Amino acid sequence: MEIRKDFEGPVLTGMLVEIIESDSDSIAKTWYRDVKDSHYTPSIGEISEEDALKMATDVYKKLGYWLLRTHGHEVKETYHRFGEQLYWKHFRMEEVVMTLVLIKRYLWLHLLEGGLMTTRLNLYQALELNNKVVLYFDRAIYFAMIGYRAARAKDTADRAS
Repeated sequence: MEIRKDFEGPVLTGMLVEIIESDSDSIAKTWYRDVKDSHYTPSIGEISEEDALKMATDVYKKLGYWLLRTHGHEVKETYHRFGEQLYWKHFRMEEVVMTLVLIKRYLWLHLLEGGLMTTRLNLYQALELNNKVVLYFDRAIYFAMIGYRAARAKDTADRAS
């Protein structure tokens, strides 16, 4: 695997971004196959496969972009909209959280299958990368909940008037 020439950070981060960029579609398909019938995320089965796959690949691609550039405000804006959109698609709040948790889980499963996390790497780099990914998804969940709550408040206000 060739590391991006436009990235000067830790090698492991560059490798992860390469994997995300090249494998996001296949990771999303594996995620979708397993979660579309899950009792944790029943609303995934109610949207089209195309919409569900786009949702997951967008999350992976935004993660790759964020790992390279670390713009926190983009996470806020992106996942605020994400939460709003899932509210209007009739997802329950806990499904929004679980959707992001499972998207993260399937990324890690893919990385473990590919051996990225089992090679002899600097432990510090592996922990640093894990912390960055966890931070990204923690922020994504937080801002998705804010967006979801805002959409619910607007919907409630619209119904009351």
